[in-house]
Amino acid sequence: MKKMIKVPTSLVSGPVPQNALMLDGCSVIEQCIHSMEAKGTMYLEQHLLLMVLDGSVTLTYGKQEYKVGKNEMILLKKAIAVKYDKIGNAKNDNIYDSLMFSIKDDLLNSFLATSDIKIPKIEGEVKTGVYPMNECLVAFAHSMKPYFFDHSIVHPGQLRLKIMELLYDVVEGNRNMFLQILQLHEPVKADIRHVVEQHYASPISLSELAYLSGRSLSSFKRDFQSIYNMSPALWIREKRLEKAKEMLETTALPVSDICYTLGFENVSHFSRIFKEFYGQAPTLFRS
Repeated sequence: MKKMIKVPTSLVSGPVPQNALMLDGCSVIEQCIHSMEAKGTMYLEQHLLLMVLDGSVTLTYGKQEYKVGKNEMILLKKAIAVKYDKIGNAKNDNIYDSLMFSIKDDLLNSFLATSDIKIPKIEGEVKTGVYPMNECLVAFAHSMKPYFFDHSIVHPGQLRLKIMELLYDVVEGNRNMFLQILQLHEPVKADIRHVVEQHYASPISLSELAYLSGRSLSSFKRDFQSIYNMSPALWIREKRLEKAKEMLETTALPVSDICYTLGFENVSHFSRIFKEFYGQAPTLFRS
């Protein structure tokens, strides 16, 4: 089992950097690989708009599964862990080709503040979905390709305009994705129990959990305390350790795999707090 990668940080500055364009507020990452299959888990540090130009990818988030094929797109909100399975196009040298637009809140807020688009009232939560890219979006995606070959020709202001163009194209071409964008800006209040149960095993911060629940950090802590009668940080730690104990007893997974699967940052930290909680280090507990 591979260690969970953080997107975009791990892709841009990892040991094998991806081809990327950087802008204050957004990164655009090109992934063009020759492979039958590539699997893993990514934790989204920023909102992610994924466009697949060739091949396909299956994304699993909680109980939801989405298959994104050629010339299709999906918008994912930040602070979630997503499993991916990329498959190259067997008819085109097993190529998997995609563009990943990582969008920070400030750039999204700037777009909504400066655009002249009429903002509709949202009734209820808009679910994540896979949508076809219209001709404008397909043309836009391919217009980005030359910028990856010669970074010297890319001016930050120019790239910002390209991202704004993308958002306009999405808004005009797909109403449901537009409503998703609005919900990124103002998340719908969600049930705290559902949010923490679904996300406690990922490397998520309390502020990100608060965002996913549609609350401010102070409101999230207050509501959590009233439900569980303990702080969220303590609850998350105990929940992860209980799950680690179960996995040590019922699986043959290495300790390092269990550590990273449950969102702990490193094995030494995991081993130390496991011993504090159960009286033995994970390796001794299993034996």
